[in-house]
Amino acid sequence: MSFKTVFKRLMAERLAFFSFIFLMILVIISMIAPFIVPHDPLKQDLMKVMLSPSSQHWLGTDELGRDIFSRLLMGTKAAIQAGLVAILIPLCIGVPMGILSGYLGGVVDDILMRIVDGIIAIPAILLALGITGALGISLWNAMIAIGIVFTPQFARLARGQTLQIRAEPYVEAAKISGAGAGWIMLKHIIPNITPPIVVQASFNLSYAILVEASLSFLGMGAKSPQISWGNMIQQAYSMINMNAWMIIYPGLAIMLTVLAGNFLGDGLRAALDPKYKKA
Repeated sequence: MSFKTVFKRLMAERLAFFSFIFLMILVIISMIAPFIVPHDPLKQDLMKVMLSPSSQHWLGTDELGRDIFSRLLMGTKAAIQAGLVAILIPLCIGVPMGILSGYLGGVVDDILMRIVDGIIAIPAILLALGITGALGISLWNAMIAIGIVFTPQFARLARGQTLQIRAEPYVEAAKISGAGAGWIMLKHIIPNITPPIVVQASFNLSYAILVEASLSFLGMGAKSPQISWGNMIQQAYSMINMNAWMIIYPGLAIMLTVLAGNFLGDGLRAALDPKYKKA
């Protein structure tokens, strides 16, 4: 299935397409945020503490007089980085594990799947907290922790898809013709398991952003002066009764981003379905 066909189908799924546009805008903002913020997001002004939204400060100011809109834009970088890194790690580790496990079987399958089962047995947020605590508290270590947490999901998905494809007649024909295991995995397995992997990555992208925000809220992710939507909520939490907007805006940003990732995943699942039929 060509990229053009998939994109055309995705455009037909309006909600998924708008979600794709929204996420692309966030990616662009994460790259250019330092150049477009109207105020220095780290500059404190105790004469402008907790101001209401105005023409000068579109979303108001926080408890230290910092511009919330500028901080919200800068926090986009941490969210997008967390999502991308947390997806790249399982794509580079989990998917190859699943392919090897499913194709080779036997002892290799037993060893790799027992490792995966051991990781899955630990609740995701507890595992992420444990890994972050062991590596040290920082945004990058939080991203690594999230990526490790997601690895078993991708490994299992890749293994299940590989087991199905391994039994296909064209794979058997390739074996009979003398093709090696590496060639079969590269030529037949990987291209055919890519669609479900892409869909899973889309869903996990939004979940990674949510987990990063949770870790930062708990003080295990981004630390000041780094800006994250999670630590914005953490800093505003004690002021929620006096200035609700300080916590509403980053919370809304997280909610919309997570929803966009989920809607995009649903759209991609439909667009990549060989039996696709527009409702």
